[in-house]
Amino acid sequence: QVQLVESGGGLVQPGESLRLSCAASGSILGIYGMNWYRQAPGKQRDLVASITGSGTTNYADSLKGRFTISRDNAKNMAYLQMNSLEPEDTAVYYCKFETYRGRYWGQGTQVTVSS
Repeated sequence: QVQLVESGGGLVQPGESLRLSCAASGSILGIYGMNWYRQAPGKQRDLVASITGSGTTNYADSLKGRFTISRDNAKNMAYLQMNSLEPEDTAVYYCKFETYRGRYWGQGTQVTVSS
């Protein structure tokens, strides 16, 4: 059974950075897309960033320049480096992996940006 586990969330002050990680366990093959989403209280879940198997990245327009997505194919891991965090970045962050057998979601990690 495939499971995704996010880590690295927490409480930070505005302007600080966090690095989120997403690790896959179980037999997972053929990951062609790794994605990060976020969901703030009372809002829909939105795409933050995505990265293909060849390393092509895509970001939400409002986050370009502050967030960086990366992946380690050998370890089946995805990362999200978040810099210059703002209170508006407060949300639960989820990773999603897309494979030829289906899509898998993690349980989420809370990121809170507050002074």
